[in-house]
Amino acid sequence: MENIIDQKSKAFAVRIVKFTRYLQEEKKEFVLSKQILRSGTSIGANTRERKNAQSKADFVNKFSIALKEADETQYWLELLYESEIIDHAVFNSLNNDLKEIIAIITSSIITAKKNN
Repeated sequence: MENIIDQKSKAFAVRIVKFTRYLQEEKKEFVLSKQILRSGTSIGANTRERKNAQSKADFVNKFSIALKEADETQYWLELLYESEIIDHAVFNSLNNDLKEIIAIITSSIITAKKNN
């Protein structure tokens, strides 16, 4: 059974894949779309990898990488919005999901470090 971070990060990755398709097909934006595709799908890949962590430090490291990827995704999203490639509604929808994922990952890192 998947936990909340697995569910949310995978759902976000699916949204990013569809968002990238929209950016490329509708907005004809290819450079930034590839950047956000890489970082936005990497969040879930790294949170998934934590399941096979070899130690508590490795577990924290996987979440820390996921957090860095989430931060990078937020940067690309902000750039797309501030460049007026996407509108406020699209930005807010994706950014709100991303903020929730960042909060969960941050909380998981803090908890894992406390329990070490």
